[in-house]
Amino acid sequence: MAQIIATYGHLLTSMEGRSYTARACGRRRDEDSLWEGWLEFVPSDGSAVIRSARETTQPNLADLEYWASGLTAVYLEGALERTLTPPPVSAVPPRARPAHDAPAPPVATDERAPAANAILDPFAVYAKGEALLRRQLGALAARHLRNIVRAYELAPDLDLEDVDEPELIELIVASVRDRRAA
Repeated sequence: MAQIIATYGHLLTSMEGRSYTARACGRRRDEDSLWEGWLEFVPSDGSAVIRSARETTQPNLADLEYWASGLTAVYLEGALERTLTPPPVSAVPPRARPAHDAPAPPVATDERAPAANAILDPFAVYAKGEALLRRQLGALAARHLRNIVRAYELAPDLDLEDVDEPELIELIVASVRDRRAA
């Protein structure tokens, strides 16, 4: 429950000429048992009491009382002005949308150009001999063979996930041989 921690004796005057009495208030928060303090300004004309945002957070009531005992007239005047003059609201620009919903498609490359995901260029190795290509492909794991097939578009319509290494090697060699002959 909130309580008044201190009431200050001198009157504060706003820019509009209204007079206020300041008082420090506080409460213990349920979520973490810390004490938070704020200021209330009681107008001399009997109109509604206004309050500041949280001015401090303290570990216990004694520290909150100590904080309240050190507030100066200058601090209280500044707190009154902060309370009466809300911060300016900055207009947030609407969130920009990208011009495209996806990245650009890969740039078409010459089949002899090295492909980013391929561990070797089957066309360059085949130029040195089919037997050499078979030996080098035989040393690769299935995932590398699949990357070669995809990178050089050797079987664009084939689902490669269920194709084993020997079949992938035959597919690569046959595709390279056919393209070289064409």
